[in-house]
Amino acid sequence: MTPKEVVAFAKKNGAKIVDFKFMDFIGVWQHFSVPISELGESDFENGYGFDGSSIRGWQPIHASDMLIIPDPVTAVMEPFTAHPTITMICNIVDPVTKAKYTRDPRNIAQKAEEYLKFTGIGDMAWFGPEAEFFIFDDIRFDSSYNYGFYYIDSVEGQWNSGRIESPNLGYKPRYKEGYFPVPPMDSQQDIRSEMILTLEQVGVRTECQHHEVATAGQAEIDMKAAPLVKMADNLAWYKYVLKNVAKKYGKTVTLMPKPLYGDNGTGMHTHMSIWKEGTPLFAGDKYAGLSQMALWAAGGILKHAPALCAITNPTTNSYKRLVPGYEAPVNLAYSSRNRSAGIRIPMYSPSPKLKRLEVRFPDPSCNGYLAFSALLMAALDGIENRIDPGEPLDEDIYGLSPEELAKVPSTPGALEESLKALEKDHEFLLKGDVFTQDVIDTWIEYKTLNEVDVVRMRPHPMEFKLYFDI
Repeated sequence: MTPKEVVAFAKKNGAKIVDFKFMDFIGVWQHFSVPISELGESDFENGYGFDGSSIRGWQPIHASDMLIIPDPVTAVMEPFTAHPTITMICNIVDPVTKAKYTRDPRNIAQKAEEYLKFTGIGDMAWFGPEAEFFIFDDIRFDSSYNYGFYYIDSVEGQWNSGRIESPNLGYKPRYKEGYFPVPPMDSQQDIRSEMILTLEQVGVRTECQHHEVATAGQAEIDMKAAPLVKMADNLAWYKYVLKNVAKKYGKTVTLMPKPLYGDNGTGMHTHMSIWKEGTPLFAGDKYAGLSQMALWAAGGILKHAPALCAITNPTTNSYKRLVPGYEAPVNLAYSSRNRSAGIRIPMYSPSPKLKRLEVRFPDPSCNGYLAFSALLMAALDGIENRIDPGEPLDEDIYGLSPEELAKVPSTPGALEESLKALEKDHEFLLKGDVFTQDVIDTWIEYKTLNEVDVVRMRPHPMEFKLYFDI
């Protein structure tokens, strides 16, 4: 839509409120609203002012004024408000120069798309994330000087099989046996269906929904692939819709990678391919039907994976999922079948349009704008420098000898390791000014001070069980 069409759309739908959404540096949607009388065509150029110092990782207090510029293409009617509300996703600019803000994640994603075109390699990067999540019935947590705890509950939790529920009907997925059961074992069909219908209502196309492997309400809804910025917008809507639909049912959604001990974690297998003039460039006559370009792209992603993890797996909790010896995709290799490989080549369809890389180590705690941009930049670096991805890992990883396994590199074991890798290896992200040095430095500093250090310095409940009587 054009600005003029947005104003007409708002009037047609009886909108009384305009809501502006934008992504903060870390990856959480923020918003504010104005009455419909404040929306005019000129506002798509002049923008709306706000305090940038109150947004995590953004402006200092002495230079806090910033502008949001609504993107008219993103206008939809808000699905969760009592009063008719039109909402748009916004870009962030400097109020004086009107230059795009370098720490705005959406700006970074837009620059990544522009850089792809600049290289001449392609003109569109498609992304299709499979973001998993948990639907819980109760969550309590707190941490202070003299205590720290969390408590999770779910009517589906296998741990409640013996609970008095007056009556307890017994349909609770066993640990690691939650994949595809029908109702009544799957108690969340209607919730996930409403999530899909609401996503479609705001323009996010979906492919399927289902229960996932873990007990206690693990689920997955797959979105149809879309260009980079559009998919990052869609992922923001995805998280927002899931949480608000769950709230309507008196439940809560988390996209934490590892909320439960001893059962499957939550990943975001990310499918990606590059196209040019309507032609898919990742299909060819090489391994698993890939092109040489796709293999080089895989080489770039695998080479830079430790640094990428600081962006695609950006929480301390992420590395409780990425643990060697289990089903997690920690092995930095590629394969057509092996799901423990960091990159898999799906073999469901022979169509060249569907030939793609499935990067399996990311998780949905990431900021989609940053994660998809970083993956594209690593792939382009692989293509530009013809990086060899090595031999595919088609063997059973669990059947390899310790000597063979030692030759397969793996993802970092902690967020601190990933941040150190990013500090050493980020030149590929700076190309085309997509990520700036300031963005990299701010990301590392913020994550270290506000997440790594605060977790590292706190006692863990398990430590009392292990060491209190020492």
